Amino acid sequence: MMRCRWIATMLLWCCATAAIAQAVPVAVNTDPARAQVVLPEPAIPGLPSLILIGDSTVRNGHDDGQGKGPAGQWGWGNPLAAYFDTARLNVVNRAVGGLSSRTYLSSGHWERTQAFIKAGDVVLIQFGHNDSGAINDTSRARGTIKGVGEESEQIDNLLTGKHETVHSYGWYLRFYIAEIRRRGATPVICSPIPRKAWEADGKIGRSRDGYGGWAAQVARQQQVGFIDLNEQVARQYDALGRDAVMQLFPQTTPEERVHTNWAGAELNARTVVAGLKALRLPLALSSAGQAIPPLEDERPVVDAAKVSAEKPRDAALPTLFLVGDSTVKSGGVNGAIGWGERIAPYFDANKINLVNHAIGGRSSRTFYTEGRWQRVLDQLKPGDVVAIQFGHNDGGRIGDPAMKGRASGKGIGPETVEDSKPDGSKEQVHTFGWYMANYVASARAKGASVILLSPVPHKDVWEQSRDFASFAAWDQHVARNEGAQFADLTMVVSDGYRKLGAQTVGTYFSDARTHTNDAGAVFNAQSVVAAFKGLQGNPLGAYLSAQGQSIAAADLRPAPSLPVSAN
Repeated sequence: MMRCRWIATMLLWCCATAAIAQAVPVAVNTDPARAQVVLPEPAIPGLPSLILIGDSTVRNGHDDGQGKGPAGQWGWGNPLAAYFDTARLNVVNRAVGGLSSRTYLSSGHWERTQAFIKAGDVVLIQFGHNDSGAINDTSRARGTIKGVGEESEQIDNLLTGKHETVHSYGWYLRFYIAEIRRRGATPVICSPIPRKAWEADGKIGRSRDGYGGWAAQVARQQQVGFIDLNEQVARQYDALGRDAVMQLFPQTTPEERVHTNWAGAELNARTVVAGLKALRLPLALSSAGQAIPPLEDERPVVDAAKVSAEKPRDAALPTLFLVGDSTVKSGGVNGAIGWGERIAPYFDANKINLVNHAIGGRSSRTFYTEGRWQRVLDQLKPGDVVAIQFGHNDGGRIGDPAMKGRASGKGIGPETVEDSKPDGSKEQVHTFGWYMANYVASARAKGASVILLSPVPHKDVWEQSRDFASFAAWDQHVARNEGAQFADLTMVVSDGYRKLGAQTVGTYFSDARTHTNDAGAVFNAQSVVAAFKGLQGNPLGAYLSAQGQSIAAADLRPAPSLPVSAN
């Protein structure tokens, strides 16, 4: 519902924008074809800065719409400044048209830009549109190796005449992230805005399997803020319809598919502001910026008051308790269903109770600190089984407001990090492994047995690499040391996805990448049963229904070994 309201607001604004002439900033020479490229510097060096780096979809040409005013080509970085209080924040657009993540570095622009970056600044990074070009030619030589890997290619650059090591798209993003962090600033990755190109189903094409997906993957791996411009803008285009979208691109060049006019740049800029607000970064907004609602969090914290507590139906029977987040129990919000809501048919209700204590938006940390685990303990008795799956909400940086107090410490050690809460109180935050070990030990003390499950995978990770490697390794370590059993559910589901193929798997999700719909929840529930049956001794085998018995046991493999404090 919130997303619908946000899109509706954007659509109303967009219609109004198309009819109103826009003020155009003073022209500045940023044409990369010219020998001298003049880029802005922070207007007031003592203020914090929002610095943009990217390509022509962020800053285009001479900043004059190629002499056509609002009807020409504009990057979203041009209208962005109007949404911030420039008396308290510099907005510095250092993007350069025609460059890729590679050539922004190799051309020397990054060296000049980083000189302005200081502690407290925020740096937005959006590349991708030019990274698909040729790696080596006499024209632009700006391509990067596809993907996010560590592979590289040695070339003698035909354009520059220099020897060069070319890396992957993901490598360059990681380089910028590391350098920005080294200077005490905050990096934010943006996926590239979508092209004006429709798929066979009538929707704007996404880049989930390309630069958009790779940008998201790097942001997750590096635990930095991410604004999915590719998906968020595409959703608005879909809602607007083809005719309205055409009006967001230059009418003088109808074949143009990448660069927007001023109205399109405004829509994109407002989406950037909405994304920054969702990340809760301390940026000084103007009244126009304050009026923009934040992007909806796709991992919302469910209001506990709206969730009815469950308890065992028959006290004489053993109980299987499920503990986890919204991928285990979503309640149908926005069409999302967790696997714990579709697992009951695979168990014999005359032999075992099934109680789903999972709740959306929780991590191993917050399920513990909110007292939810204590409620599980209060219901436990000897012979019960507890299956626990956390990880989706445990990532991120402790203390980052965007994490909503959910991030746990990395690893399994005893170390803690102090976190200041919104009410002024302090919390000693433990590692993910500490919380999981606490769950196992306290459940076993009540005579129950515990099964730790690694998280179900995201929609866009299982094809090329494994998801949640660190959490699986930490779960496995805790299980071995604390007397629990472990099943790598991430890989059980991923293996099943590979047999189905991406087209079918894509129909299993209710949102961009995390939450399953009914069909996906059923598939994951069957995968959980298969994982249970693959455990040593098949501890729940005696309680399965005929449907559950018909599911083949999963071939469980050990999770990869990682340092216990690894990311």
